[in-house]
Amino acid sequence: MEVAALVREAAERIRGHVRETPLERSLALSERSGRDVFLKLENVQIGGSFKVRGVLNFLFSLSPAELERGVITASTGNHGLGLAYGAGLVGTSCVVCLPVGTPQHRVDALRRHGPELIVAGSECAETEAFARQEAERRELVYVPPYNDPRIVGGHGTIGLELLQELDRVDRVFVAVGGGGLVSGIGGFLKEAAGSTTVVGCLPKNSPVMYDSIVAGRIVDSTVLPTLSDATAGGIEPGAITFDLCRKYVDDWVLVDEDEIASAMRFVFEEHRLVIEGAAGVAVAGFLRQAAAGTGAGTGTGGGSNDVVLLCGGNVDLALFREIVCRDGGKAPRRGGDGE
Repeated sequence: MEVAALVREAAERIRGHVRETPLERSLALSERSGRDVFLKLENVQIGGSFKVRGVLNFLFSLSPAELERGVITASTGNHGLGLAYGAGLVGTSCVVCLPVGTPQHRVDALRRHGPELIVAGSECAETEAFARQEAERRELVYVPPYNDPRIVGGHGTIGLELLQELDRVDRVFVAVGGGGLVSGIGGFLKEAAGSTTVVGCLPKNSPVMYDSIVAGRIVDSTVLPTLSDATAGGIEPGAITFDLCRKYVDDWVLVDEDEIASAMRFVFEEHRLVIEGAAGVAVAGFLRQAAAGTGAGTGTGGGSNDVVLLCGGNVDLALFREIVCRDGGKAPRRGGDGE
């Protein structure tokens, strides 16, 4: 699979329908690491996350007959939001299947877009299985959260934008769930630029892709509640992203819940940006490596460009207030869209 080609095709399809999100230099992170550090602000993307990129690339590739049938997916919010928005754009019906316990603020956001909502399954894998069965029963087109070349290609357009904004990207830090996001960005940067170090960041409470890479096969890991609900959950058997992650991800960082909460608070304090837990995972991964001196430069602006992807900003405001105003941040969340 040539990811760079998929990304360039996706960029042509979705151009004008998604935001080319800002790239903001972080003085605070640069000072901590001795490198030039930039934040890619997908938290201000349409729908509040990067998910709309892959969804629109998928939808724009469908035939009129397929669009006539309607689409269905399984999601804890971000992927479903992207699909509901995209379905309205292309004029097709949309069904979103949600696991029990999906955060209420995401359910409310979905309802505003008007898709049919079905609650099924106690965790993400069960919900995905139900959605696939429902797609077959009702003859709908199933839109996977991560396990499709069109989804990977759409997400990879972030990497294309990075190379348009910077002369080079030395390291990129990306939150990982099912691996669609890191496969797209990492695959494009590796194939187009060649020298980028791709760092996959995961919550310790849901390290399924990391555990699978270590095992050499997709495994079922214990998944605990995590602030990074968008990356939580299992990986579909036979997922194309497993081999892509093995090929393109150079390093892995696992962070705990206190680190995720601290990273969310740090970004708000230093940049006045609201980010969700999955984005906090990438920031926490960078901070962990900076504290360990991994890849450190010689001072601020050390000549190396690092990018930390803020993949989304869809966080419950009450939870975010608790994280920012207190030393909390351990409120549990479940399920995931497989970033």
